Amino acid sequence: MNDSPINIIDPHLHLFDLSEGKYDWLKEHNPPHWPDKININRNFNQADLTLFPPQQLAGFVHIEAGFDNQHPWREIDWLEQNCTLPFKSVAYADLCSASFSEHIMQLKQRASVTGIRYILDNEADRILSSDMTHKHLTLLQQHNLSFDAQLSLSDDSGTEQLTKIAATLPLLKIIINHGGWPLDNTSNGEKRWKSNLLNLSHYNNVAIKLSGWEMSDRHWNHSQASKALNSCLEIFGEQRVMLASNFPLCTFSNSYSDLWRKYNHSLGLSELYFNTISYKNALIWYKFND
Repeated sequence: MNDSPINIIDPHLHLFDLSEGKYDWLKEHNPPHWPDKININRNFNQADLTLFPPQQLAGFVHIEAGFDNQHPWREIDWLEQNCTLPFKSVAYADLCSASFSEHIMQLKQRASVTGIRYILDNEADRILSSDMTHKHLTLLQQHNLSFDAQLSLSDDSGTEQLTKIAATLPLLKIIINHGGWPLDNTSNGEKRWKSNLLNLSHYNNVAIKLSGWEMSDRHWNHSQASKALNSCLEIFGEQRVMLASNFPLCTFSNSYSDLWRKYNHSLGLSELYFNTISYKNALIWYKFND
């Protein structure tokens, strides 16, 4: 039996310190109104990221978690003071705000910052089509920062706008969060998701992260994940697909260690493929070697 370590870089997780950050979305009376939200309304730190051997966490990418959206560098300072594993930060920056440029200048001073994340959701078409957004994404490209885009790939108009951005800003790394929500059970949802995935695949500056299954279905199963993953690998190729956890939200369905163990054993991946999409691609796309 091969007991050599299986290195993982988790490219999408969140850590919380409720005494330091605001986290308005975690508060009981604020959306999202999930009945189980109380289960994650507590502190989570690096020590909670435990895996079953031979898997070991070689690093992670921290995605902004609403720590302080008015001063997003505060979250980065907290992470850089408290995390000891190799990690990169994807910070919050408001694409629709006049303060965007100022915030980018602040964030650029933090060594771990590699990009920004903006949750587009149902506003993707409106936000991505605006001149201000284009100006701000151009600034990201100029500073060699990536853009984590969170939207549904079943949204034809929103994805069309993102495709235009990928075409006009070819040096901007665009990383689709949560697979663009592949577990869409609406009419023609899967067909639209796959069609828009194909449209985006023509641009080599676009990658996709698969995680957040529990956001669509607390009882998701690995056959659903395997189907989505195989579509992404077939359309995007193995070098632009990443597996991620969405910790601690993944714990609505699986513990952190169980999730990664199931990824390794239930998705039908060879050792080489698993290494590529759970370690190597994150290393490259989030610039761990810089």
